[in-house]
Amino acid sequence: MSERRLVTAQELADMLQLSVETIWRYTRNKRIPYIQLSNRQYRYDPSEVMSRLGVSAPGLGAGLVCEARPEYMTNKVYTYDDYLQLPDGEGYHYEILDGMLVREPAPYVHHQRVSRRLQRLLEDYFASRDPAGEVFDAPIDVTLSGTNVVQPDLIYIPGARSEIVEEARIDGAPYLVVEVLSKWTRSKDRVMKRNIYERMQVPHYWVVDPEDEAIEAYALRDGAYVMRSSGLGEGEFVHPDFPGFAFDLAALWKRPGTA
Repeated sequence: MSERRLVTAQELADMLQLSVETIWRYTRNKRIPYIQLSNRQYRYDPSEVMSRLGVSAPGLGAGLVCEARPEYMTNKVYTYDDYLQLPDGEGYHYEILDGMLVREPAPYVHHQRVSRRLQRLLEDYFASRDPAGEVFDAPIDVTLSGTNVVQPDLIYIPGARSEIVEEARIDGAPYLVVEVLSKWTRSKDRVMKRNIYERMQVPHYWVVDPEDEAIEAYALRDGAYVMRSSGLGEGEFVHPDFPGFAFDLAALWKRPGTA
C-alpha cells in the first residue's frame, strides 16, 4: 500500500496551475477535501482533490481565475532616478519591479481596514521587544536595488538596522514585509514581488488576503522562502519565529456591522 502524500496549499496550487487564493477559497467553501492541523494549517491529498474537482490531469483548472491586471506603463527599464521624476499619480501609486514600471489604483476600504489592524498588532508587539525598531505603512518607498522600488503595505525595520531608514526612503531590505492583497495586486504580490523579496533576502514575507480571509507567513531558509505559519478564517494566528505574537483572525477580517 503506497504512502499517502499530503501537500501544502502552495504545492496544490502549483499542481493544478491555479492561484493560491483559489485553493484558500475552495477550502473555505469546503469545495475540496483537506486536513486541518492543530496550528490552523491545512494539508491536501492531491488525488482526493482532483477527484472532487473532476480533474484528470494538472492544468485543467488553469484560466478559471480572472484577476484584474495592473497597468504596466512601458517596457523601458526604469530605475530609482526615473521613479523620482514620475508625475503625481492622481489616485494611483507606482512601483518598479525588476525595472518594470507598475501603476495601480488605491486599494479598497477593507484592505486598509485590515492593514491598519495588523499594523497596530505589530507595533504593540515590537514596542517592548525592540523599542528602537519601527513599523511603517504605505505609502513609503523601499529601494531594494536600483531597479526595484516597492511600496509594501507594512514593513518592520529592527533598531539594529536603523541605518537603512533615510529621510526620503528605506534603502535596503526590511526584516519583515507584509503585503495585503487587493483586487489589483494578487498575482503581483504572490509571484513577482515574492520572487524579488526572496532574491533580495528579505527575511520574512507575509501575504494577507482580506477577501479570502487567509494569511501565509514565509521565512528564508537556505536562501529560499518556506511557509512557517498560516491561517484561514477563524482561530488564532501564531508564528514560531515571533514568540508571543498572536492574534484572533476573525477580529482581523471583521467588517463593520457583522456579528
